[in-house]
Amino acid sequence: MKWAVLLLFFGAVTGGGAERTERFDKDPGWDGHNNRAATPEPRSIRQDFGYSGRTSHCGGKPGEMGGFITPAGEPAFYAKKISNQTFNDTLTASGKVVCEGRAFHVLVGFFNAGTVNEWRTPNSIALRLQGRGDVFFAYVEYTTSKWRAGGDSPGGFSQLRDARTGRTTLKGFPAGKVHQWSLRYDPNGNGGTGSITAILDNETAVCHLDAGHRTDGAAFNRFGLLNVVKEADGGGEIWLDDVNVAGQSETFDKDPGWEGFQNRRTYVSRDVRPRFDFGYSATQFAGGEALGEMGGLMFRGDGRYTNLMAFYGARLQELSLKVALKASGKVALRRAVSDSDVLFGFFHAEHSLESGGTDKISTPPDFFGVSIGGPTREGFMFAPAYRLHNTERKSSTKGNYLYPNGKPRDWTFDYQQVLQWNRDDHCNFGRRKSYARTSFRAQIDGRSFQSLWINQHAHRWECAAHLL
Repeated sequence: MKWAVLLLFFGAVTGGGAERTERFDKDPGWDGHNNRAATPEPRSIRQDFGYSGRTSHCGGKPGEMGGFITPAGEPAFYAKKISNQTFNDTLTASGKVVCEGRAFHVLVGFFNAGTVNEWRTPNSIALRLQGRGDVFFAYVEYTTSKWRAGGDSPGGFSQLRDARTGRTTLKGFPAGKVHQWSLRYDPNGNGGTGSITAILDNETAVCHLDAGHRTDGAAFNRFGLLNVVKEADGGGEIWLDDVNVAGQSETFDKDPGWEGFQNRRTYVSRDVRPRFDFGYSATQFAGGEALGEMGGLMFRGDGRYTNLMAFYGARLQELSLKVALKASGKVALRRAVSDSDVLFGFFHAEHSLESGGTDKISTPPDFFGVSIGGPTREGFMFAPAYRLHNTERKSSTKGNYLYPNGKPRDWTFDYQQVLQWNRDDHCNFGRRKSYARTSFRAQIDGRSFQSLWINQHAHRWECAAHLL
């Protein structure tokens, strides 16, 4: 979904040994493409859910919880306060649910009120429900305190297979119908790694915690209903009743006094995909000595369409892989959503906006730099990445973890020419009809956006990246 990254102080050195340093004490006047997008338009978001004493969508006497809930870049929840729990504790919940909206995206489960900044939501174990017209899909998932996540493994809810294409999709559950549900986390499950079991009516989904994830830890202090915190999207109604949490029943015959956070309001959000909003900023998130940095709100783009791509960067002389390149600076990742990545480094102003009509290659041509992202099971990593002036590309499968907690970090990356490069392989960061730049690029394809900030930027290169 969203990246909030700040880069403070950005310095670079190229093969000739010349070093350029930018401290962003003032607007450097760098070039941008679509980085301050005017479309899509900001979107009205409605959150109107919580205790309802007069309705009975789940059947029986009036009194239930729920209402209209909208996925958005801003969190909203209605939840019961619980004693602090961890991955070492057994967690249980059950009840009735009705999903009446054709479009919604919510979490029903355990979470931490202090870490609801994005999805995947750190410190959470939940059923994720998503409206799909006449049915809704259900998933079981978790996220550790370090943003490493998993879901529906070894098995989710029932799927259907398309006989023509061979593709599978979830069968779904009928909207507008009352369903019985339960959620249980067993710390001793799966040989002690921890396991989650979710039941909807007569269907069961199981999710084992990945090896090592339990040691990350997690802290849960709420149970309830939370919107999926990504970009603005369509909302819908969901209702719950006869909820039982850790053996304590709530029939909602009267107001239970659960906590509501931004759950009764209508507002306008600018967090609409892909409304890019990044570049120079007179802020101080990345740890600089004074105001001034670059960064902001980024989405993954789509390389088939240049209007869905964006960059912000400084013009450089023509460069190639024949010269050593190095860059360093400070970075702070303020928020980040699973399945979203951002690239920064050396790229070509025109070539890097072209993908050959396909979005299957996630790194643009003529790029050398760093990718911030990673598979969901690993959270967010700071790792070297490149793509030549063809389809040959590589991103490191491992890197330093960069948590979206806003903490400033020092970073460097280096490239040194190696003899194994074939002479026909090339990567141009050049002037000719256009020119090269160093800094941010929105990565090709994908779903999400991120908030990233950078300062103290200096540059040069070698295929290694390091966070201090």
